[in-house]
Amino acid sequence: MAGFGDDVFARWSHIQDTLLPWLREKLDPVTAALEQLIIVLDTIGLAAYVPGPPRHGRGRNPEDRRALARAFVAKAVLGLPTTAAVIERLAIDKSLRRICGWESVREVPSEATFSRAFAEFAASELPHRMHEALVKRTLADRIVGCVARDATEINAREKPAKSGPRDGAPPPPSATPPGAAEPPAPRRRGRPKKGEERPKPATRLERQATQSLPEMLADLPTGCDIGSKRNSKGYKHSWTGYKLHIDVADGQIPVACLLTSASVHDSQLAIPLMTLTGQRIDYLYDLMDAAYDAAQIAEHSRALGHMPVIDFNCRNDTDSQAAREAESKRRALINMPDPDDALYNFRTMAERINARLKDEFGGRFLRVRGAVKAHCHLMFGLLALTVDQILRIARPEPATA
Repeated sequence: MAGFGDDVFARWSHIQDTLLPWLREKLDPVTAALEQLIIVLDTIGLAAYVPGPPRHGRGRNPEDRRALARAFVAKAVLGLPTTAAVIERLAIDKSLRRICGWESVREVPSEATFSRAFAEFAASELPHRMHEALVKRTLADRIVGCVARDATEINAREKPAKSGPRDGAPPPPSATPPGAAEPPAPRRRGRPKKGEERPKPATRLERQATQSLPEMLADLPTGCDIGSKRNSKGYKHSWTGYKLHIDVADGQIPVACLLTSASVHDSQLAIPLMTLTGQRIDYLYDLMDAAYDAAQIAEHSRALGHMPVIDFNCRNDTDSQAAREAESKRRALINMPDPDDALYNFRTMAERINARLKDEFGGRFLRVRGAVKAHCHLMFGLLALTVDQILRIARPEPATA
């Protein structure tokens, strides 16, 4: 990444030299996890996105939304599985309580209040907006080399929704208002008659080539359903829930993500993601595995000024597979490596971010229902993970003897 900013280094120096020494005097004890929470809260600037306590008026005053938002960030940073676990930790940890904004145990709200506040944050897309601003503030004026794209399963504790029509199928007929033209007759089921030619409906990838980003997102299913894929050992794995699609920039910094139903194929999110990421940062290469090997995806990447590096998918074409293997052997014989292979090796940073999100920042503990709340829960964790990755780059390495 060219010229990763002086402002990030200045921010890290401020945290190390000013913020943490002052807080160590005010809070006792301050563990490494609480220090990480303080750094995350200071970096994202949560107060600019959540209004402060309202003025006193008639009726009972609502709870401080800033304190509640800090508690949800703490839930992701500390890896607490449930809101009840957060409340229990706040009851016994004075330092965490003061970091969030409550002085005494009696000030900590009930679990129902936490739930109402979380619904408000999900409806307003609070963590999504904070993450977008953080990425633009950090990377908007720089040229990023590679963006790796991948998807991971998200298990949910809810019933899968009923499946709708397949991609490309015509919508169900609706009632025609008086005076309006009759809609075209729906396509007949079964095999066509001899000599009959039926128009082939456009696929989602073909539609996305002419759609705007809001239209692409509106066309994607987000309800909970059942997804399946083959793991690295060739075994089929199924789960109930969602699928999280992430773009990761150099330095393993998550720059964009979208949540869909578990059954949505990875390739359906390539064009929306590269469009969304292109609005936030300037980058050069799109790195994707064989699941994204489609002509429409490569063409859209080039149209945006990027260079696609996509693993080849033979799709049971043995001749093409044999030709590629023969070409690889010829390159190895003359010691001529493929330059795209070196770039493609960076794609694994997306898999590492997926693992960290689940193992360290609450991605495995999805206890809310609905795509909107599920996305909010995951974005709190991704926001904390993004801050951690940015400051990992900003931290100066210790001098060696």
